[in-house]
Amino acid sequence: MNGRRNITVPENPVSRFLFSSTRSAFIWLIIRLYVGYAWLKAGWGKVTSDAWTGENAGAAIQGFVQGALAKSQEGADVTGWYASFLESVVLPNAKVFAFMVAYGELLVGLGLIVGLLTGIAAFFGGLMNVSFLFAGTLSTNPLLFILATWLVMAWKVAGWYGLDRWALPYLGTPWSQSYKGRGKISF
Repeated sequence: MNGRRNITVPENPVSRFLFSSTRSAFIWLIIRLYVGYAWLKAGWGKVTSDAWTGENAGAAIQGFVQGALAKSQEGADVTGWYASFLESVVLPNAKVFAFMVAYGELLVGLGLIVGLLTGIAAFFGGLMNVSFLFAGTLSTNPLLFILATWLVMAWKVAGWYGLDRWALPYLGTPWSQSYKGRGKISF
């Protein structure tokens, strides 16, 4: 190792409590339910909309992208590289993206509400939030992005009051004895 020794920096008590202790799980439950409800409500509105997944699927995305492209022409809110992505990738595939967004929002909301694969659901929710932010849409996206980022960091305990409590040990992480020798997390 070129004469270097491995030094382990201990985790501070606050982050250990927030991100590793099931005593903080109630905090994450409240945040998870709030963010999950926001995604479920948004996704349900799109899944039941004709302009997103119905006969006119893709129309809403086309309108959204055209608005973002107009903002990029003004030199405000939308950067050139993201406008190019919207114009060359999203716009020609508007119908596919409409289904991906609508059902993606619905699945993220469901995953967060029931606490199943919470970290993964929060990651994809945050990815959608940042995509909307790049397209110049503020709304609740900054707040939801921050909360999603926190949920990703708290993935080990954020789903404790949810299906992750049973699903993650089945997958071998983080509450099983085989999880890198750390033992079970307890209340």
